[in-house]
Amino acid sequence: MHYAVIMAGGSGQRLWPLSREHRPKQIINIFAEQSLLRLCVNRVRHIFDPEHILVVTNAEYAAVVREHLPDLPAENVLGEPMGRNTANAIGLAATVLKLKSPEAVMAVFSADQIIEPVAPLAEAIREALSFIESHPTALFTFGIKARYAHTGLGYLKRGSDAGQDGIFSVAAFKEKPNKSTAHKYIRSGKYCWNSGMFVWRVDTILQQLECFLPHNAERLRRIGQAWQGESRDEVLQQEFGELENISIDFAVMERAQEVYMCELDCHWEDVGSYQTLADNIGAVDQDDNVTTPETRCEWLDCQNNIAISESPDHLIAAVHVEDLIIVHTPDATLICRRDETDRLREMLGQLKDKGHERYL
Repeated sequence: MHYAVIMAGGSGQRLWPLSREHRPKQIINIFAEQSLLRLCVNRVRHIFDPEHILVVTNAEYAAVVREHLPDLPAENVLGEPMGRNTANAIGLAATVLKLKSPEAVMAVFSADQIIEPVAPLAEAIREALSFIESHPTALFTFGIKARYAHTGLGYLKRGSDAGQDGIFSVAAFKEKPNKSTAHKYIRSGKYCWNSGMFVWRVDTILQQLECFLPHNAERLRRIGQAWQGESRDEVLQQEFGELENISIDFAVMERAQEVYMCELDCHWEDVGSYQTLADNIGAVDQDDNVTTPETRCEWLDCQNNIAISESPDHLIAAVHVEDLIIVHTPDATLICRRDETDRLREMLGQLKDKGHERYL
C-alpha cells in the first residue's frame, strides 16, 4: 500500500499580510486561482488516490483545510496541537498509518513548493516507491538539479551508484552554505538542492525515530495507542507538547546509513518569501518592477519593486521609489524594503504588542 503525506503546517509569516493566522499561505489562491496546497494535492493525485493522501497541518487550520480539500476524506487531515517541526509531523503521520498498514510505503511532500512539469516528478516518485519496495530498510530523498549557487537551501552530495538507473547513495547532507561554498558545490557537479521530499516504509521511519529520538518515539507510540479511542485529543495534546522540536534532516537523514536519492531536473521553488512568489507569478517590466496578474499598478520613475494587491479594483500608484515590496489587502497594507523582509516577524510582534491581533 502506498500513501502520500503532505506537510502543511507553516504559518507563512514572511508572506504577511497575504498569509494570516486564520488563512495560512498554503490555502491562499495565488497560482492561477489555486492554492499551494491544492497544487500539491493535484500533483500527487497523478499517483495516489484521495483515500491515500494525508495532510498534516496545525490543528487550528484543520477545519479550513478539510473545507479546502473536499475530495480528501476528513479523517485524512491530521491536526498538530502545536508546531514541532518536520520530524514530528512525519512521525505523527507514520504513527497513524501504522494503525492501517505498518508495512505501507509513505511519500512525504511539502505543501509550499512549486514543481513543474509534473511528469518527471511523477516518474521519479514511481521509481522511488519501487526502490523502497525492494529495499525496505532504506530511506529515499529527492535532489533538485541546482540552477545556481543558492545560499538559502540545503544541499545533497551524490554518492555511489545504487545499481538502479539514476539512483545513488547520499554521501552527505550540507546545511545552507555561504556564497563561496555554494559556488564550489555547483562547480563540483556532485551536489544538488535538498528538496525536502522523501519516500520510506512506515515501519522503517518509525524505527529510525526510535533509534535517534527515543524520547519522541515513546510519545508518538502513546499517541498511536490512544488514536482510535475517546482519549485521542487529550493524549495528543499532552504528548505532542513534550516532543523535541527538530527537523527530519537533523533527527534522522543526516545520521542514517541507508539513504538514497535521485536528481530531478525541473523548475522547483520553495515559496517562503515575496521574492519567490514574485518570481513565479509576476510580470516584470523594463525597470524590473514586478506586478502580479490581478494587481493594477502604475509605476513612474520606479525600479526593482514588487506590487501585489488582493483587490482588483484597487490601484497602486508609485512615484520614484525603488527596492520596495508593496502588498495591499482589504484590511492591511505592507510597505517594506526588499532586503528587510526578515524583519516581518518583528513587525508582527509589534502589532501583537500594540493590540492589533485582528490583523495577524
